[in-house]
Amino acid sequence: MKARTIALAAAFALTATLSAQAADKVKIGYVTTLSKGPAAIGKQMQDAVELALDHLGKKMGNLPVEVVYVDDEFDPEIGKLRSEELVKKDKVDFVSGFIWSNVLLQARQPVFKANTFLISSNAGPHELAGKECSPWFFSTSWQNDQMPEAMGKYMTDAGIKRVYILSPNYPAGRDMVAGFKRTYKGEIVGETLTPWPQHADWSAEFAKIRAAQPKPDAIFVFYPGGAGVNFVKQYAQSGLKDTMPLYNVFTTDSTTLKAQGDAALGLLSTMSWGPDLQNDANKRFVADFKKKYGYIPSFYAAQAYDSIMLIASAVKAVNGKIEDKEAVRKALKASDFASVRGQVKFNNNHFPIENFYIQEVVKDADGNYDTRIKGTVLLAHADAYGAKECKMK
Repeated sequence: MKARTIALAAAFALTATLSAQAADKVKIGYVTTLSKGPAAIGKQMQDAVELALDHLGKKMGNLPVEVVYVDDEFDPEIGKLRSEELVKKDKVDFVSGFIWSNVLLQARQPVFKANTFLISSNAGPHELAGKECSPWFFSTSWQNDQMPEAMGKYMTDAGIKRVYILSPNYPAGRDMVAGFKRTYKGEIVGETLTPWPQHADWSAEFAKIRAAQPKPDAIFVFYPGGAGVNFVKQYAQSGLKDTMPLYNVFTTDSTTLKAQGDAALGLLSTMSWGPDLQNDANKRFVADFKKKYGYIPSFYAAQAYDSIMLIASAVKAVNGKIEDKEAVRKALKASDFASVRGQVKFNNNHFPIENFYIQEVVKDADGNYDTRIKGTVLLAHADAYGAKECKMK
């Protein structure tokens, strides 16, 4: 047995020994952005968590559930501080949430140090998929590279020969570019990483695209949240939409489409989930979400819902004995719950192995903007880091 494996086993055994008192409830700390620009994303995640609790009858197994929401304020240092407070002051059993990769990378250490499971509802930095994978970490979303890997394959298969790339310069943005390059087989004629999160005017970048030689056939971008709203509007206003197709990841979804309006119509993105995905869990989730909140859920909401259902499945599997950390880890790894994405299993690094789809922005008969799945790009797709870099077995 390798030294790392022995050390991990010892850590779990020690934790189980020290946690002698049986839990009387499940306490979850949920870290998301509830103020500043991206608060709409955080609200979707919070709404989805509350819906999941409704579906569970506010219980996991035979234990009542308490969720403590904290606002990372779109700031890695604040996210780290709030996460540390959750494990030290609030004594939560699980920490979940996390929109942003830079926040997650800062916040993980105090959570792991406290021997507390961290279930990411969105952020998926490559560090946690590869050499820095952890037995305390699970994801109910994707590894950052996977969505652009799907788009790179789609654009290659569609015969797009030349592409210009735009993305924000922070951990997730760099991962998105790396993932796209891994599968796109055409020529990348230009690449610009813009400041994050301050960048709000892309006129200089559009000028670069127009001047690029050879001329690109299409643009690939990653701009989430409010940045995506501004980018898509400016892209349409620039006139580029009429001459150069835009393909994206995490830029056109229900948190942005209402504000983007007709500028987003027809744009294509890749995603591991869609509101029109046909399985019983998703039909119930989407219908009840729309009924309770009056709007269409995004993938942020879907992944947040799944994070609560994953935790619930583990608590049920260990009969509420959440002080037994090794048993909880095995139950989380089993992924024995009805995901809104259909059947999902975990890679060795605890990131999902799942399908990825191509989606198009549409407007329905009632004038609502939404996405529709047009086809499957990748089936049961695992990230690029688990098998090569993560040493967990």
